[in-house]
Amino acid sequence: MKDLFDLQGKRALITGSTRGIGLLLANGLAEYGAEVIINGTNREKALAVAEELKQKGFKAHAVPFDVTNKEEIEKNIALIEQEIGPIDILVNNAGIQRRHPILEFPEQDWDDIINTNQKAVFLMIQAVGKYMVQRRAGKIINIGSMQSELGRDTITPYAASKGAVKMITRGACVELARYNIQVNGIAPGYFKTELTQPLVDNQQFTQWLCQRTPANRWGNPDELIGSAVFLASKASDFVNGHLLFVDGGMLAAV
Repeated sequence: MKDLFDLQGKRALITGSTRGIGLLLANGLAEYGAEVIINGTNREKALAVAEELKQKGFKAHAVPFDVTNKEEIEKNIALIEQEIGPIDILVNNAGIQRRHPILEFPEQDWDDIINTNQKAVFLMIQAVGKYMVQRRAGKIINIGSMQSELGRDTITPYAASKGAVKMITRGACVELARYNIQVNGIAPGYFKTELTQPLVDNQQFTQWLCQRTPANRWGNPDELIGSAVFLASKASDFVNGHLLFVDGGMLAAV
């Protein structure tokens, strides 16, 4: 029972892991023994992050590629599988946010959000999943959001993309569970990150958030690590198609 959360000997690919929550999760999984693969579109940044992790004593690699490009995905997943080793854990974390009123939302911004937050999850599951099916083992963790369930002013495309992530998670579970692959999601509430910094700095919004959240505060990013380790480890071997909300109780409150 003591090694339920041990990730020694496991290899994790985390998309969008050169900064923010992705980088945090990469560090967290590495702390529990996983060999981590850093991904982003900026090659220099990915290499630098991997080197920082190595300096901490972790096993880390940098494989930069665009998660919205099917050809790049398939080429690089094959490279990882052949030259680094089997991907045991896939964390679909890459995501972007744009804010505009719905009636003024630029079509290109809509396309960018849907491609990065939604289509990329689908493409990555396809590319990595086929190897997991061959091995009859794998963990896929999709990063959703409170907006998988709730709407908010100026972020309708983001909410649409995260609602889709919820249903991709459930659909992939139904199709892949028979191969001993667990597909789950983490839905963070409001956390202090680079993406949310403008809201953190908005005193009126922060006051509203604290009143709306039973925990009465913003979440600290490192509070997401436990959920990721749980869903990446054998502790969650019979957990499938689940969206784990880490939100200080916000979704439970009226």
